[in-house]
Amino acid sequence: MSPGALTRFVGILRCSRTRLDQAARAAEPTRKTSVNLCDGEIRVGPVSSDEGDPPHPVPDDKDWTWVLEHPCPDCGFVAGGLSREAIAAEILASTPRWQSALRRADAAVRPEPETWSVLEYACHIRDVHTIFATRARLILDEDNPEFENWDQDATAVEHRYWEQRAEVVAGELDEAARHAAAAFSGLSPAQWSRVGRRSNGSVFTTETLGRYYLHDVAHHLYDVGA
Repeated sequence: MSPGALTRFVGILRCSRTRLDQAARAAEPTRKTSVNLCDGEIRVGPVSSDEGDPPHPVPDDKDWTWVLEHPCPDCGFVAGGLSREAIAAEILASTPRWQSALRRADAAVRPEPETWSVLEYACHIRDVHTIFATRARLILDEDNPEFENWDQDATAVEHRYWEQRAEVVAGELDEAARHAAAAFSGLSPAQWSRVGRRSNGSVFTTETLGRYYLHDVAHHLYDVGA
């Protein structure tokens, strides 16, 4: 091949590569980034898909019932150190901490694309209050009931946690916590000993259900630094 022909051939290859790269970039979904202005500093929020939804966090499918027997090495919660009579008060005591976190200027901003924001965690805890209040009342009203399964990750997507308003969630969280605290208040020894179970066979008394539930609240306060 002559030098001139070789030069033309290389030019054609480079042109083709450029066009291929441009086509590949055009085929990629549009990536959106939310920007939050906090204290004069621009903070970049979650990267979302072309539909505007943030990435879904990796589902947490671990069985956390071991926290009833051992301290949590992350958040420090010790279930055995909590008296059953203190459960209701601890539920209520968590609310101001969540509400304070929700007042942060960047409460709706994810620290990492696949990590919930403070707002999303607060939405989750609001719903946790409701779920465990329902389960406690079910134990008290029925003999050895089986709890309905709850997919927390599907709930977050269905209710679009990332779009909810922090001030509204703060009020809803307070109301849900009060209802939950009421379910664990004024119980007799016999009521504390009543049982219910999950579909996987895990059995809870009213007392262990309350302790297990409080770990979820405490652990997510740790997650958001509150």
